[in-house]
Amino acid sequence: MNIEFFQERYPEDYPKTVDVNQYSSVIEIFNEFVKKFADKPAFTCLGQSMTYRELDEKSAAFASYLQSSTSLKAGDRIAVMLPNVLQYPVAVFGAMRAGMIVVNTNPLYTEREMEHQFNDAGAKALVVLANMADKAQKVVPKTDVKHVIVTNVGDMHGLVKRTLINTVLKHVKKEVPDFSIPNSVSFRDALSKGAGKTYTPVPAKPEDVAILQYTGGTTGVAKGAMLTQANIMANMTQCKAVFEKAMNEGEEIAVCPLPLYHIYAFTVHCMVFLQAGGHNILIPNPRDLPGFIKAISGVKFTVFVGLNTLFVGLCNQEVFRNLDFSSLKLTVSGGMALT
Repeated sequence: MNIEFFQERYPEDYPKTVDVNQYSSVIEIFNEFVKKFADKPAFTCLGQSMTYRELDEKSAAFASYLQSSTSLKAGDRIAVMLPNVLQYPVAVFGAMRAGMIVVNTNPLYTEREMEHQFNDAGAKALVVLANMADKAQKVVPKTDVKHVIVTNVGDMHGLVKRTLINTVLKHVKKEVPDFSIPNSVSFRDALSKGAGKTYTPVPAKPEDVAILQYTGGTTGVAKGAMLTQANIMANMTQCKAVFEKAMNEGEEIAVCPLPLYHIYAFTVHCMVFLQAGGHNILIPNPRDLPGFIKAISGVKFTVFVGLNTLFVGLCNQEVFRNLDFSSLKLTVSGGMALT
């Protein structure tokens, strides 16, 4: 490959190369920056915010639960089947801290797709939203999944709002079908059992697999790309070298409508913005454009991450065009050119 061909086309003030060997693992980065930005908000969803300190504490509790209350061991695969809710970063970083390999799973998968992915990945555990747990009930017995952790959308909120959100979704909107999964544990109970315990850090090498990222962008069934610690850190470092020209540490607010279970959004929001101390506004259902726009109304967002089709859909909404964009400094679009 002719490196000079690309480097000649970089803007003059951009580095020609980056050091991708600054850290040995994703969790080494995580541990450094959750402490550096401890009191800064990390994620907000449906009006509830979680600071970097809380993300540190809750992911440690989840790691402790996995190590002390399950038969899972380092290197086992854990499927995380969640939309953009606060539970996602807690579950993913908790699993990584426990030395496990994350299997990102689309919550909209059919039972057939779930069964294929869980078996192909060799998943031993599953974190699933209650809205999809009825499908998991049918699929889990056909797989090697031994541990199921179920969470409701409002589980990370305070008592009043948690009760309201979960009740409305189940009994008013009818979005949570009845299910029965033997020996399943609630996400809140898992955090409670792990709280106060100390998990055992698991050293990771750059060549170790961190995430199995399944893609439908190939022929046939979805295939799992084995993303190593080095893969993720290199991508983070590359993106940060470009984005940081427009960002100030600990001050940026990013709109996050793309699913974190896709590597694009994961890299930007869970890795680059982790290093930048950014505040991510999670949008659980970006297809609900009125709800999406309402969630960011009044927010002085500085970064907007999306796809061309999403931006086109939003720009066709008058209420979106009338939002206050005076704070916006950086727009990131993936997949194709932004038109």
